[in-house]
Amino acid sequence: MKNTIPSYYFFGLLISILLLHACSVKKYIPEDEALYTGAEINFKTETKIEDKDDIEAELNGLLRPEPNSKFLGVRWGLLTHYKNQKEKPGFINKYLNKKIGEEPVYLSNVDVTKTEDLIQNRLENRGFFNNIISATVDKKKKTASTVYQVEVSKPYVLETLSLDADSLAVSDSIQKSLDETLLKKGSRFDLALFKKERQRIDTYLKAKGYYNFNDDFLIFEADTNQYDTKKFDLYLRFKQETPGKSKIPYKLNSVKVYANYSVETENVSQDTVTIDGVDYIQHDDFFKPERLDPFVLLDSGQYYNPQTSKFTSNRLSKIGIYKYTTIRYDKVKPFEEGDSIGLLDAKILLSPRSKHSLRAEIQANSKSNNYVGPALALTYTNRNIFDGGEIFSVSPRFGYEKQIAGGSNAGLTSLQLGLKTDLIFPRILFPYKFDYGFQYEVPKTKISLGLEYLDREEFYTTTSILATFGYTWNANRFVYHELTPLSFNYSSLSNVSDEFNDILTANPFLARSFDQKFIAGLTYGFVYNEISDIKKRNPIYFAANFEIAGNVLDLLSRDPNEEGVKEVLGLEYAQFVRTDVDFRYQYRISKEQALVARLFGGIGIAYGNSETMPYARQYYSGGPFSVRAFRIRSLGPGTYTVPEDEETDQTFLDQTGDIRLEANLEYRFPLVSFVKGALFADAGNVWLRKENTEISGGEISSGFLKELGVGVGAGVRVDIQGFVIRFDLAAPIHKPFERRYNFDLNNPILNFAFGYPF
Repeated sequence: MKNTIPSYYFFGLLISILLLHACSVKKYIPEDEALYTGAEINFKTETKIEDKDDIEAELNGLLRPEPNSKFLGVRWGLLTHYKNQKEKPGFINKYLNKKIGEEPVYLSNVDVTKTEDLIQNRLENRGFFNNIISATVDKKKKTASTVYQVEVSKPYVLETLSLDADSLAVSDSIQKSLDETLLKKGSRFDLALFKKERQRIDTYLKAKGYYNFNDDFLIFEADTNQYDTKKFDLYLRFKQETPGKSKIPYKLNSVKVYANYSVETENVSQDTVTIDGVDYIQHDDFFKPERLDPFVLLDSGQYYNPQTSKFTSNRLSKIGIYKYTTIRYDKVKPFEEGDSIGLLDAKILLSPRSKHSLRAEIQANSKSNNYVGPALALTYTNRNIFDGGEIFSVSPRFGYEKQIAGGSNAGLTSLQLGLKTDLIFPRILFPYKFDYGFQYEVPKTKISLGLEYLDREEFYTTTSILATFGYTWNANRFVYHELTPLSFNYSSLSNVSDEFNDILTANPFLARSFDQKFIAGLTYGFVYNEISDIKKRNPIYFAANFEIAGNVLDLLSRDPNEEGVKEVLGLEYAQFVRTDVDFRYQYRISKEQALVARLFGGIGIAYGNSETMPYARQYYSGGPFSVRAFRIRSLGPGTYTVPEDEETDQTFLDQTGDIRLEANLEYRFPLVSFVKGALFADAGNVWLRKENTEISGGEISSGFLKELGVGVGAGVRVDIQGFVIRFDLAAPIHKPFERRYNFDLNNPILNFAFGYPF
């Protein structure tokens, strides 16, 4: 039996909301109280302040308490709180109070004097002393607010910066670091800036080997006695309690790498191999030392450097076979007075992941051509298959679909079988050895081989073979590169039905896209991604892809055949160039609210041996990661629309083009706990570069902006620690083949997907 909520509950909830809106909170306020409605600061300065907005924002953050929140002019949280104080508040009021209720904030809760002192303190920390601060209370019948008048004095500015140095080497290092100081002549007295300068010096010294140093060991002292005007001299010195061990640099006495570390194997007999002063310790010959050595940047005799340690840890973890990577430093002996250098033993503890793993993935597919059905994918992974960090994986896939609608094509089936293998080497495979020059991560070589079989009942069968050889690497935590110099794709069309053959005969462009059986070329991808950096207020994402195919084969080919087409090994090959860019921008309103924008543009140009782009390299639009008011691959090209005549129904074919343009805007906000909401607008389409008489209106023209498919909608996302299940409901407001805008609410599209759209 299904659990249903009676309709009168919703009706009662609606009536309660209307009644709440009709009521005012003022009648609930006690006679001796005034509801606090907030405060503001009137900020006046004697001189121009460059970071005035930041200072005002900091001062506004001191205004406490915050008044009760308002939405559409009503203090809903406070109102539900007052309603709940009744003797019998009722179920609805109790529920609303639990969810949104707020305790009342009265004027009596405001400590004006304390706030004035806090404002004065923050201004002094920023270099403004002897400021004039006053507060007035604007009290009405039942409400009150405060206004703080802040007259800021002229700030103190830096005249000179000097170090109280001694004979220790650490003082010489600090003096050298002052060449890059943040404290310039004329800088305003600012405690926050002083802290940043101490942290900068600490980072500088750590990179020079000062393992035990801490920025808290430094102190700044300001002296204004030398000047009649508002200037000061700044002196940097060590605190008296600074320990001696923090004033000496440390070197690495030894470096030991435990290639397959675990608590259980600590007392097990292990083999040691030494390469360039680094000891590689393991049992069962888990990882070849000569293969592991390029990932370790630490050497005995090297000064301690946290950045080198961080890079080493990152390089080792990126191999992909280790679950944990830990670098531990132990002092060789305790510090003694008179020591000028310390020694550290470095231990790199590498804990492997499971060598074998098996993952199963079950999918439910629903496509724009009305094909629906299940798919099963399995992935077997063997980590460290050749004892050099290599990862081998094989992924078979099975899919079955049935067309549940589509006129005369209803009931047709589609069978898809696939097999893909990947072999990843955590190093560059190249005929000649060369110095990598990569600190952040060692590039990987990826070799892939795939086979796919697709049987569309009563239409055609395709068999595809894909082979690639390429390199991937992260230049830093934001930048990713993928270069595939060798990429081969062979596709064979067979078992063509008479009906499909008639379509190909009537549409030469489509026929040519299927004739190009062999694609061989080079691809390159670049990604700059700041989205994962939670510290950035406005992160961006930029991706660019480039592919060129057929040029090498063109040099190897002979004269064209009778049809004017060149072949290699009896196979017609494609010749084209394709490039696209994807730009995304996030404006983070708060921790859980953001306005996200995306622009995408791509173009494919066929030339030489090709009149059209290969079918597999054409663009499409629509779907859960595109224009969500249109089904996937159902938008365009241009103003083209599929004929409604059932006898000429072509819904088994995707609607594709040579050019793709899209723009998306989405507002994301929290709903309840891990459930998030979104409001969005999408626009986009695909076009052909050249006219195709069988696809009327498909070619791009000067009026292409009027041919964008535009849709709006709302979505709900279940976000559990980064695993996102998404439901987006969208409706078109403009279809490319219609002149007018029309909000078509009668035909909404429900998109179901995993992950955010962009």
